[in-house]
Amino acid sequence: MDTLINSFDSLEQLIYDERIRIKEIDVHRDVDILLIILNTGAVLQEKISKYPRLHNASESALTTYKLIGKGTGIHWPELDEDLSLKGLLRDTLKNQVIGSIKIV
Repeated sequence: MDTLINSFDSLEQLIYDERIRIKEIDVHRDVDILLIILNTGAVLQEKISKYPRLHNASESALTTYKLIGKGTGIHWPELDEDLSLKGLLRDTLKNQVIGSIKIV
């Protein structure tokens, strides 16, 4: 009998089942945008200024990153900053849902 319990939440399950991974990132400091390109072709967008360590970083430190967790996270070694795919997807979904609600 297999007693292993799947403790993934729904976003983690989606990432795992669909093998969603971060492929690369593209930094556009001049317009305060961090583009996160996924292996699915989807592109997530975040404001650099949302993350103080990224916002205050030098151009060199900002563009020196590693994909971690087999593409489920981003790590900036010089900045001690990490972003997870789960958190990025959660924030994108939240913004889309809240942005689509119209108060009457």
